[in-house]
Amino acid sequence: MDKELIPEETIEQKIFMIRGHKVMLDKYLAELYGVKSIRLREQVKRNASRFPEDFMFQLDEEETKFMVSQNAIPSWKHLGGYLPYVFTEQGVAMLSTVLNSERAIQVNIAIMRAFVKLRQILSLNKELAYKLNELERKIEKHDADIQAIFEAIRQLMAPSPVKPKPQIGFKPDR
Repeated sequence: MDKELIPEETIEQKIFMIRGHKVMLDKYLAELYGVKSIRLREQVKRNASRFPEDFMFQLDEEETKFMVSQNAIPSWKHLGGYLPYVFTEQGVAMLSTVLNSERAIQVNIAIMRAFVKLRQILSLNKELAYKLNELERKIEKHDADIQAIFEAIRQLMAPSPVKPKPQIGFKPDR
């Protein structure tokens, strides 16, 4: 299986942000690996020590309802009657050790590439946001400087008040 069989876009669409982690649903991982969801969960349960909370966790009912409402999951029925497990990037990497097949290895490589690409995109966005903030600050300072220049020009252009000239000549004493 080469990179072409699983387009990056397909994988990227299956990565979600939940509890501050980029994760993939067990159902989608099973589809990508070419195994049934129940088999994937069985392997994970047999190797539970390889999957601490920061590698894998189960969604609660509220999170699952939210995923259904956002069309990330087509329906409750689609889940097969259980609350789904989600895997972080490290959990996905660990899956390749418990799903020991050539397909699992190749899929895992494609998924890791997708996670790396997303991380690069997020990093680039943070860098762009920082640069945009810096530019806004510079523009605000320039705006203040330009306002000061315009004010100085207005003062120079304004006619100066005419002072009455003192009279020259003889003034008779009265």
